Amino acid sequence: MDFKPLVTLLAIVNPLAIVPFFIHYTQDFSDEQRRRTVLVASFTAFVVIAISALLGLQILDFFSISLASFQVGGGMLLLISSMNMLNAQPAEAKPQTNEMEDGAAKAARGASIAVVPLTIPLLTGPATMSTVVIYAEKAKTALQLSMLVGYGIVIALATAICFSLAEPIARVLGKTGINVMTRLMGLILAALSVEVMADGLGKLFPILRS
Repeated sequence: MDFKPLVTLLAIVNPLAIVPFFIHYTQDFSDEQRRRTVLVASFTAFVVIAISALLGLQILDFFSISLASFQVGGGMLLLISSMNMLNAQPAEAKPQTNEMEDGAAKAARGASIAVVPLTIPLLTGPATMSTVVIYAEKAKTALQLSMLVGYGIVIALATAICFSLAEPIARVLGKTGINVMTRLMGLILAALSVEVMADGLGKLFPILRS
């Protein structure tokens, strides 16, 4: 277990890319509502990662899904997410749905948007969960699995910092700066997704390894 899972998770979650959405959703919130949204969103992101790390493999076993097949499918999800990011969109965003508009409508009604749509699916969605499960299989000891769960804490802290400093970040980086960072992370994620798929295909078709 190295820092590759952390780099991959940071690339997928990429809270910087969600800063404009956070500002838009919370523009009419009070300071207390905004703080609560930051805390709930950050904690939920950690919970999603922790549950995926601790229970993901058991869920695969329950449905009799091989890890190699899951790696290929998960790698494809990562590749799709990287394409979103290369187009300066959040990794987990789905342009064909009304999630963005629904989130804005919820915020306008004063409803909580911290869990849906801010954390799920914008921050942590299927690509994030797939990545955690894939790396959980590589964790051979309890310490390594604990490190993976610990990376969830790092992601939660990064999310809390980005959202707490959303307006200063938006002023300093601007839309162009955020888009550049998102595209850079998307390029990294694209390379990582190919690596995950190649590993899965190598397990499914051993002849490819020769």
